Amino acid sequence: MKILKTFNWLRRDFSATFECEACGHQQTDNSCYDDANFYINVIPDMKCEKCGESTNSQGLTPYAVTPRYDPNITM
Repeated sequence: MKILKTFNWLRRDFSATFECEACGHQQTDNSCYDDANFYINVIPDMKCEKCGESTNSQGLTPYAVTPRYDPNITM
């Protein structure tokens, strides 16, 4: 899955619209978190609701996304 759009930011929490690289299906997740773990581990393992594939299951390289906020700052 890859992030198409982020919205409803509240500190480090946000909602996002994701697109599946395999079938192009778009889905919204309301429980996203702005940290490196979410971008490196969670998103590549997210499975598409339509085809059941993930970035890792397809053997694709995850998109490089950096957190919006510095991880050393308390929000």
